[in-house]
Amino acid sequence: MSALYDSDFYSWSRTQAAGLRRLAELRLNDLPELDWRELAEEIEDLGRSLERELHSRYVVLLLHLLKWQFQPGLRCASWQLSVTNQRRAIARLLQKNPGLKSKVDAEFADAYGPARLGAASETGLVLATFPELCPFSRELVDDEAFWPGGEPDL
Repeated sequence: MSALYDSDFYSWSRTQAAGLRRLAELRLNDLPELDWRELAEEIEDLGRSLERELHSRYVVLLLHLLKWQFQPGLRCASWQLSVTNQRRAIARLLQKNPGLKSKVDAEFADAYGPARLGAASETGLVLATFPELCPFSRELVDDEAFWPGGEPDL
């Protein structure tokens, strides 16, 4: 089981939480100081923190891609660096936690709304400037060669 811990912490946390819940159901609690159900919840939450990280990284990535597309005159090296860093961090997170791949589409879809609001807030442009539905596919967003409205010339 430690091999799974090393190769896919997300899946390991879910497996361990399920095992702790089974122990709680079997009432093998000969150690009354251990709260099996709460332990399971805490272990599972460690895995959920990776889901939250994935969501957060997609929010930042989408926000900067929206700014890149809708404010071409203000493009800067920090936006470019943010986009590049988020893409690489997402790829690394998924490489280290293959079990998390099943959550990618949902986290990506959920990230667009906050990214759109953030882009409107940060740019001062009205919210209606940004499409209600994400104008980019997840595959494009993950592609390091994709720059909506033009590649960096910084």
